[in-house]
Amino acid sequence: MDRRDPEHRRDGPDDRDALGRKGEDLAAKHLQRLGYRIVGRRERVLRGDIDIVALDGRTVVFVEVRSRSDTRHGHPAETVGPVKQRRIAELANAYIRRHRLQDCQVRIDVVTVIFAADGEAPIVEHFENAFESP
Repeated sequence: MDRRDPEHRRDGPDDRDALGRKGEDLAAKHLQRLGYRIVGRRERVLRGDIDIVALDGRTVVFVEVRSRSDTRHGHPAETVGPVKQRRIAELANAYIRRHRLQDCQVRIDVVTVIFAADGEAPIVEHFENAFESP
């Protein structure tokens, strides 16, 4: 096995971060096309980040963005399991308390982005109310 062979190369943290940022940019553009107003990106709370905070009408939407370069290891939505869901809800609740949004309608969406290796357009999927809101 030749370690220089791209088929055997593992993506490093910088590659994953760049992919994640590109995915977040595409997710934000997708949401804006749907009429959402982006009010925050990579919002830091409780030693964690909320990828996107948006308004859908009068509803505050916390958006988790999951990006992958392929689906060989499953769909990106599959990476938002019960532990990740609890963490996102915890971060959303902290954001709600910090910004005094307790009287607002809230939901959590997941946007997935799959980047095709052959230069095809990325596939963006939006899962509204993906799991129980805080």
